[in-house]
Amino acid sequence: MLPQDQAPSAVPSFRADLARSRRLFSVFLKEQSDPDAFYGALAQDSVAMVAQWVDLPGSLIVDIGGGPGYFAAAFEAAGARYAGLEPDAGELVAHGAPGGIAVRGSGLALPLADGCADVAFSSNVLEHVPDPVGMAEEMVRITRAGGLVVLSWTPWLSPHGGHETGMWHYLGGKRAADRYAARHGQRPKNDFGTSLYACPVGPMVRWAKEAAAAGRVEVVDIFARYHPWWAQRVMKIPGVREFASWNSVIVLRVR
Repeated sequence: MLPQDQAPSAVPSFRADLARSRRLFSVFLKEQSDPDAFYGALAQDSVAMVAQWVDLPGSLIVDIGGGPGYFAAAFEAAGARYAGLEPDAGELVAHGAPGGIAVRGSGLALPLADGCADVAFSSNVLEHVPDPVGMAEEMVRITRAGGLVVLSWTPWLSPHGGHETGMWHYLGGKRAADRYAARHGQRPKNDFGTSLYACPVGPMVRWAKEAAAAGRVEVVDIFARYHPWWAQRVMKIPGVREFASWNSVIVLRVR
């Protein structure tokens, strides 16, 4: 759970302005050195973001890859019911006893019933599974008709696509991971081909639009998570969005 001095307000207001972008980028730079600051701020921002489309009090939020209790604390403070799914048991308890309902399982085969969730939410997980479309399909499956699916991830070609391996991933994911291992004496936590994969924007957008054309979902929004509203045009430019979006979001309403 979050420390008392970091407890989120009930439902933070969402404004995609420059001040928010500066705040998110500033804590983003502390992800490795101060994870409490980064994930606490990201969790509160996630609540505000989702609350644009969903009346959170009483809603069941299923968070795929939620990890320790940052997101549980933020969503529960907003009145939502929270269920977090995480494949790594160590991650579930990395910040103390997990909040809400904690389930251990894979995002590629969610151990949940069809249509059980009001919101299927995932932040920075798609790039950690070998089949991101498969995980997105699972999220659609467990979401009730009229419910929301929110996918947020770091595209491979963005500056942080290699995670702790820095921008060396532009020379190849395996090369970047091998370089990290040689310098630090251990494999990176986000090891390309094992716990980190290339997840471009284009294929995920195409999948969402094909699902919408088939009448299974409605595309609510596609945007760059950390950018202010006036910079969202980058998401409309194939190629550019792969590098410039930093973190991409697809929001779907299930039909």
